[in-house]
Amino acid sequence: MNLKYMNPKTQQAQFQIATESCMKHTWTKPVFDYLASDHFNGEKFFNTLRNPEPFTRKDMLKWIMTRKSDTWKVDREKEYQQFYAASRSIPQNRPLAKMDDWLVWFVGHATVLIQIGPYNFLTDPVWAEYAGPRQGTGPRRACPAGIALEELPTIHGVLLSHNHYDHMDLATLNWLHEQFAMPIYTGLGNGYYLPEHLNVIELDWWQSEMFEDLRIVYTPAQHGSGRGWRDQNHALWGGFSIVHSTGHFFFAGDTGYAAHFKQIYSRLGAPRVSLLPIGAYEPRRLMTYLHMNPEEAFQAHKDLQSKCSLAMHYRTFQLTDEAREQPEHDLHKAMRKTSKLMNPFLTLHEGKKLIV
Repeated sequence: MNLKYMNPKTQQAQFQIATESCMKHTWTKPVFDYLASDHFNGEKFFNTLRNPEPFTRKDMLKWIMTRKSDTWKVDREKEYQQFYAASRSIPQNRPLAKMDDWLVWFVGHATVLIQIGPYNFLTDPVWAEYAGPRQGTGPRRACPAGIALEELPTIHGVLLSHNHYDHMDLATLNWLHEQFAMPIYTGLGNGYYLPEHLNVIELDWWQSEMFEDLRIVYTPAQHGSGRGWRDQNHALWGGFSIVHSTGHFFFAGDTGYAAHFKQIYSRLGAPRVSLLPIGAYEPRRLMTYLHMNPEEAFQAHKDLQSKCSLAMHYRTFQLTDEAREQPEHDLHKAMRKTSKLMNPFLTLHEGKKLIV
């Protein structure tokens, strides 16, 4: 990347890092001894709502083999130059911040920095250049992360929704651990894929852990898991809520649209801010069960009665067939259809912050 557009301090910062090799994950098949439940049958996890129009592995393979995987035609040199040339705010440690003082920073894709009072959490931190099992494999980053790793404030916890490569990035998790040694909250089975030296706390749906006076709840999602062909749905997927008397922060993770949004509102109350995915939804027949489209994300925003929602899971990695700007366009179109005065559902680009 051309460095002449970067000041010396920026040149030393890492807005992306090389993807760490984990090829073992592509062929491994873990076995877990969890108690059977309404979403675990003793071998695999499953969604509580079964797919009414299931696709086969053959359908998915045919799409993967025949699709054009790089239709965004991103001019990465231009993207990076424009980003580095623009003025940016940088998050700070806030040891004296009051608990009702919240800031949300959109880093990119599903990576968001949430600052609740003096505490800082990252959702699905991915700074890797490629969302895949090694450098050069998988979708390539289309734009830099909105905050350099070295610019992060002290991270007190990571909320890791599931193990897909665009959400679980070993290189980033290792870098964060070396700096902060923070706990990584995630679903059952995901610790199998992470280095043993990381501080992993596994949770089932609706289980919670306390961090100081914050309650961290692992919430249901309608999705799946797997980093190869032999481990599909062997580890759990989900979202997160951070609950405090000053508000409810909700991170949906990766999910299709289902009844769990109303359940989350019923159990935990209306979020002060929600992070909802709006991308990776075409072709619709294959993606409808796993990924919301923007219209469904807007319905989830209403189901949650969210006071404010922020779009995520778009722009950074081309995972599916829709155009890069299509999710934002479709979200704004869906919002224009409603005749009611709605709480805001916003789209931010990388590095921008939201006061909530």
